[in-house]
Amino acid sequence: MKTSSKAFISLVIALMVGSTINAQFFKKLAKKAERAAERTVERRVEQETSEKTDQALDSILEPGSGGNQTPNVGNQGGNAPTNTGNGNTNTGVPSASSEKSIAIYSKFDYVPGDKLLFFDDYANDFIGDFPAKWNTNGSGEVVTVGDSPQRWMELIPGHNIYYIPNVPSLPEEYTIEFDMLTYGMDSKTSSTAGLEVSLSDDENFNPGLHYARTWIPVGQYGAFGIRTRNHIHGEGSIINSEVQSDIRQAVLNQPHISIAVNNARLRLWVNEEKYVDIPQMVPENKLTTLKFKVSGVKDGKEKIFISNLKVAQGGADLRRKLLSEGKVSTNGILFDVGSANIQPQSMGIIRQISQVLQQEPSMKLKIVGHTDSDGSDESNLKLSKDRAESVKNALVSVYGVSTDRLISEGKGESEPVGDNSTPDGKAQNRRVEFIKQ
Repeated sequence: MKTSSKAFISLVIALMVGSTINAQFFKKLAKKAERAAERTVERRVEQETSEKTDQALDSILEPGSGGNQTPNVGNQGGNAPTNTGNGNTNTGVPSASSEKSIAIYSKFDYVPGDKLLFFDDYANDFIGDFPAKWNTNGSGEVVTVGDSPQRWMELIPGHNIYYIPNVPSLPEEYTIEFDMLTYGMDSKTSSTAGLEVSLSDDENFNPGLHYARTWIPVGQYGAFGIRTRNHIHGEGSIINSEVQSDIRQAVLNQPHISIAVNNARLRLWVNEEKYVDIPQMVPENKLTTLKFKVSGVKDGKEKIFISNLKVAQGGADLRRKLLSEGKVSTNGILFDVGSANIQPQSMGIIRQISQVLQQEPSMKLKIVGHTDSDGSDESNLKLSKDRAESVKNALVSVYGVSTDRLISEGKGESEPVGDNSTPDGKAQNRRVEFIKQ
């Protein structure tokens, strides 16, 4: 009788403990779903539990996915799995190995244009909406990945589906920059997925009579080359080639793409590596419109996103301007958000400044940092000082400039050159000046 009583009591305790654990589990899961629903605004959030608790906590699905077990990329409340770092799979989150020292970029020769024409990080768009500063004949939406606040636009594949940012008519010299994110890519799938960047004389959703295209491969099955093709009305394709490259590891880790157009010449970089440099690629005075297109994507498995698109008109060579005018200002030196850490792809400009100092051994420079109006006056003043000091340190440590030839200071948000109420204006205000002393 005693044994039976003890067994009964043990069973009751076990049920109570199990009930408490289950209650805590479902309470946490409900809170997670509630947070996701609030953040994604009018988007349906589904829940699904599984045998493993950690999987269940990450089982918030994409709207409209039904029973498909698609890992979350887009709902702010979800956590995408992390990259294994072995180069065979892509989960949408870069590995720690993607971080590069700015010293690696010391020979990076890309210099962005100095007159901003367009910038979009989707800061003013609702999650789940198509971005307001773009047009398409297909579909797409602004999403977030895991817990990161950075916003991305997912490009949905389709026959002759284009994504067109509202960029003014392209000038003769300009630069294009954007970040790219891939998801669901692996070496076991014979994927031919890629992103096409097209310059066209057609403002709508057709290839155009004149165009220049570059196709960036993202599949992991093989080392696909970067394809380039142009077309001139009446003459056909003059260039239709494939540049040998292996960028498979780069595309797993949110690569930064840089493109420079100087009249007929087109150059393209993936991170710090230049892969395309064709002197007669672009039909001059013909191409007015920038377009994006995805192809070869396996539906329901692979995804391609872009963010932080920046288009800028190419200006005077910074070296010549600094020598002739004694002062240059640039918003091409980029920093991590709220930080003085220089983004490595900005080293092309710093390299140009170092070349001037090397040519003019008696020259001294003042480096002045400026910020937008986000944050307090005090924090922005400190941030601008720290950023100017970071540029000074890069000139000293990477290019060997003597520290006694450089001084740095920050002016915070006190001298805006753009409208701080718009993303474009803020991008203009985040700048660095170099002033001859």
